Order: sequence, then C-alpha cells, then structure tokens
Amino acid sequence: MTSPSRSGVFQQAADPRVERFTESIRYDHRLYAHDIAGSTAHAQMLAKIGVLSDDECRQIVIGLADIGRDIAAGKFSFRPELEDIHMHIEQALIDRLGDIGRKLHTARSRNDQVATDLRLWSRDAIDALSGLLRQVQRAWLERCQTDADVILPAYTHLRPAQPVLAAHYWLAYCEKFERDRQRLADCRQRVNVCSLGGAALAGTSLPIDRHDVARRLGFSGVSDNSLDISSDRDFVLELAFVLAMIAEHLSTWAEEWILWSGSEYGFLELPQAFCTGSSIMPQKVNPDVLELIRGKTARVIGNLQTLLVLLKGLPLAYNRDLQEDKEPLFDSVDTVSACLELAAPLIQQTRLRHDRITAQLQHGYLDATTLMEYMITRGIPQRTAHHLVGRLVARAMERRIPLHELPLVDFQQEDASLDAGVYQVLGVQNAVRAFRSHGSTGPDQVAQQTATWQRRLKEDA
Repeated sequence: MTSPSRSGVFQQAADPRVERFTESIRYDHRLYAHDIAGSTAHAQMLAKIGVLSDDECRQIVIGLADIGRDIAAGKFSFRPELEDIHMHIEQALIDRLGDIGRKLHTARSRNDQVATDLRLWSRDAIDALSGLLRQVQRAWLERCQTDADVILPAYTHLRPAQPVLAAHYWLAYCEKFERDRQRLADCRQRVNVCSLGGAALAGTSLPIDRHDVARRLGFSGVSDNSLDISSDRDFVLELAFVLAMIAEHLSTWAEEWILWSGSEYGFLELPQAFCTGSSIMPQKVNPDVLELIRGKTARVIGNLQTLLVLLKGLPLAYNRDLQEDKEPLFDSVDTVSACLELAAPLIQQTRLRHDRITAQLQHGYLDATTLMEYMITRGIPQRTAHHLVGRLVARAMERRIPLHELPLVDFQQEDASLDAGVYQVLGVQNAVRAFRSHGSTGPDQVAQQTATWQRRLKEDA
C-alpha cells in the first residue's frame, strides 16, 4: 500500500528502503491514545462549523474509539509503509468508513497534528512524573520521623564538616525534588497550548474554531502563530532539561548512598532486594540499583544534548528532522520514571547503622565551628576566634582527644575570658542544639520544617 502522504504528484513509488528509513511507527505508536483524542476533538469541531454532518461526526468518533480499543488490545497491524501512528489511524478509519474517514484530515496537517499529540503526551508524562516525585518526597518524610533523633556527620570536600540531624539531611532532598516539581509545573504551562489549526504552516482558509478544540482537549489556550506551531519544540527541550535535573538529583543521592553503604563509611545497610551479587565473588552484595540510577543519568543528559543539537539549525517551519525529537524524549521520561519508581521503596527500606554513625561522629572535630561561634558571642572577632579554635583543634589532635575533653585551662590559654560555659557547645549533641538560624539543622528548625512538609504533602494527597 502506498502511503497516503504521497499525493497524485508522485509518478514513482517509494523505494522500500526509503519506507524503512522514514518510518517512525516503531516508537511513535505510543502516541495512539493522544492522536485519537486530538482527532476526536477535531472531528467534533468540524461538525460544529458544518464541515461534517452530525452523523458523519458520530461515525468518525465511534470509529476512532474502536481503533483505539484494537490498538490497546494488540489487535492492530502496523505497517512501515504508513510511516507513523497518525497515518495508521487515519488509514484504518478510511478502511472502515470510506469517504467519511477521508474527511477527518480537513483543515489540519501532520505538522500541527504531531505537535498536538506530543503536547498531550508530554502533559500526561509531566503529571505522572510529578506524582512519582511526590512519592519520593513522602518516603523522605517518613524517614524524618523514623530517624528523628539521629545525628549524621555532614561533609564538604568529602571531609567531615559539621553535625546535622538526619531529618535535616532527608529534608534537603525534599527541597531538591520540590524544585523539580515546580519546574515540571512551570513547563506544563507552556506544554498546555493547543497547536491544532496551524495546519502545514500558514493556517487554513476554512472557518475552524481552534478555541473549541483547545477546550475539548483541556488546553489552557491556543498558539498564536501558525509558522511557530510546526517548528516549535521548545516544550520538548524544556521537559528534557527538567528530566535531566531530576536525574542529576537522583544521581547525587545515589552516589552518596553508594559511599555510605560501603565498608569505609558503613552508615547504612541497603535492602538486599535492591542489590545484586557477583558472578565470581560469593560474599558481594553490590549496590547495582543505585549505580544504575547514577549511570542512567548520563543517558538523560545525553538525550537533552541530542535535542539541542537536533534543533539548533532548523529554519521555519516544519522539517523532517523533527521526527527525531520523540525517541530522546520518550527515553528520558521512561528512564527517569523507572528511577523514581525504585527510589521511594529503596529510601523506605534502607536501615541506618547507628553504631557506625556514632563512631564516625567522634572524628573530624565537627563541633569546631560551633565553638568558634560561641567565642564570637563573647565578643571575640570572627577571624580571631577562627584562629584560636584552629589552635585548640591542633592541640586536641596532638593528644588524640575530642575538643570537649580538653581541660578548661587550654581554652583559657587561648582566651582568658573563656569559662566552663564553653562545654555547653562542645560535643555533637550540644553543637546541633546550638543552631538556630532559619533553615538550619537546629532541632526546633528541623521540627518546624518537618511539620511544614507534612502539611504540604497532606494537602497534595
């Protein structure tokens, strides 16, 4: 069968190799439900303006629904000569309805049809991704309650820096994923614009009602320039970028927990259901899920790069290059979704090893900064206090003892005004309790932030 896209102007059939080269049905078949939704709304609009009779519209709508059910049930045959999902559905409708089916493509082109389908698909993907991110945030919030009294060493440059509540650590990831949800919501506004009616590039001379189609499909409005419609893939790029950001955040978490689950740190024990073994070393329990989450970030970033390069030199309006936009987008959505689906249960089921954490808290002089700030409250200039605490740490290191085991005389040798009150800020427990700035790891601040997140996630349920 010759492709319906080859009009009577062609005097030569397409080379079978060209048909194989140009088809996209192997991956764009997943747009079928969105193509049927768009075609249904288009048919109803054509009936409203009198291009279709009510009976013709009814037959088309029923025929499209039947085709959708056949595709969903695996009863539909895909053929490469029909190129894409749009031509498959249209040809199936023509096969069933004859000339009535041939009327459906009135006042539209595959250019605006493809853009509309991809916007509908992207909108659904955004909503699903946002829901998955919420599940991950809820998993972190559950950990905040489970690990409410746990103190962790926090790091800069992979060196121990200051003590923080575990809940403070977990809430940091809630914040990251909240920004991702906000980016998705912002992206959705630009996705949620109806492209149908732009036709090939100049619009149509027929009296179509684009706003009617937009309302039927749940779009917030219509795009305003027909030339822009068929070339615009900004929304694809934007979604690909947001997906790359989500993947980056997942990769940061994965890297951290890979380190923390190793014997050198030993802070946590991953559930074996999310680990794999070695083909040669029987003792190994490897963090392969986390490693793959970290690794799959590379392909999501690569997909963004692919799309940027794809679009960088295209003139207005439509160019067939744009057929290549779907595979990278589909792959990024699939990859990030799979990572998020595993992230929530992995977060929930991982066990902290309190003994190893407590032991590590004794190293690195994590209370040194709090001691410096205590000195500042007693009128010592920050730079002076910084220098004095460094000297005290050096003294403690020489004796291989923590700061709180230094006798008072050592503190008074550095500054005679210091008294026994200095011990109220030493040790990780005292150091954590001393924090009070908004957004800090102080117990009151963390409790407030946890309560705020509980309200947010409850309201969003």
